[in-house]
Amino acid sequence: MTLLGGAAAWPLAARAQQQPTTPVVGLLNHGSPDNSADRLRAFRQGLAETGFVEGRNLAIEFRWANNQIDRLPDLAADLVRRRVNVIATPASTPSSLAAKAATSTIPIVFGIGTDPVQIGLVASFNRPGGNVTGFSSMNWELGAKRLGLLHELLPRAARFAMLTVPNQAEAALSVKDLQAAAATIGRQIEVLTASANRDIDDAFATLVQMRADAILISPDALFLSRVAQIATLAARHAVPTIYPWREAVHIGGLMSYGSSVLDLFRQPGMYAGRILKGEKPADLPALRPTKFELAINLHTAKTLGLEVPPTLLARADEVIE
Repeated sequence: MTLLGGAAAWPLAARAQQQPTTPVVGLLNHGSPDNSADRLRAFRQGLAETGFVEGRNLAIEFRWANNQIDRLPDLAADLVRRRVNVIATPASTPSSLAAKAATSTIPIVFGIGTDPVQIGLVASFNRPGGNVTGFSSMNWELGAKRLGLLHELLPRAARFAMLTVPNQAEAALSVKDLQAAAATIGRQIEVLTASANRDIDDAFATLVQMRADAILISPDALFLSRVAQIATLAARHAVPTIYPWREAVHIGGLMSYGSSVLDLFRQPGMYAGRILKGEKPADLPALRPTKFELAINLHTAKTLGLEVPPTLLARADEVIE
């Protein structure tokens, strides 16, 4: 009886051992999960496009640094210790760099706003090489274009400001390009920095003191997570503001120009799914956006006493009345 019982149990145990384990994607981000529902939905949508659904045939391990960048190396190392199948770093350059420093074997899929070749994430767009690939919105490269749009809206404005983050390579390059663009049109550009929520309040207080005519918001994840705070401050101080994300215009921001922030989550999700199916990061080209969108909030413009030129309205992809 005992022998028969053992013999009957053996096939069940063997089948259990043969069942594939559920793959795990580690999501690493230097921001916070607050107000991220739409973006995480886009990440899951990208995974679903390749047949992976969280809770059904996939698990996701979340690691948020809550805007404390110095925590990222430890969070990345924790995902490596847990042997996740893929590390995704949507909308976060610091997370992408921390993940690359933590592992050269686990596939990494980034979503960033700058040139991944320039900051050393990949060897080239077409042939990334190594274990890293992903999607770049190129939003950090558009500072001069945003300044041009503000200048078109405010032709008499002489003094502009830029809110950016300190001690980041892409921010330094963006500032340099923006200063050159401002000099070309004979305008001044003041640089304000913020690395925490309270710094944003201080920056706007400084902005008022210097009597800047308008401000550009750089595409950092901190500002994306605090976009409602920034839009509120811009309205309170009546400062014309241009953002990298259309979402800002939907909540009262004046104007935005850039690629979709949701793609910074959806595309990494899609690539993570393709890697789980067996493709290699080195064979997946790093992607760039095919379109940049201009959005204008006419209600906010009227509140600020601004008349938007018809030529600017004609080029807008979205106009909010």
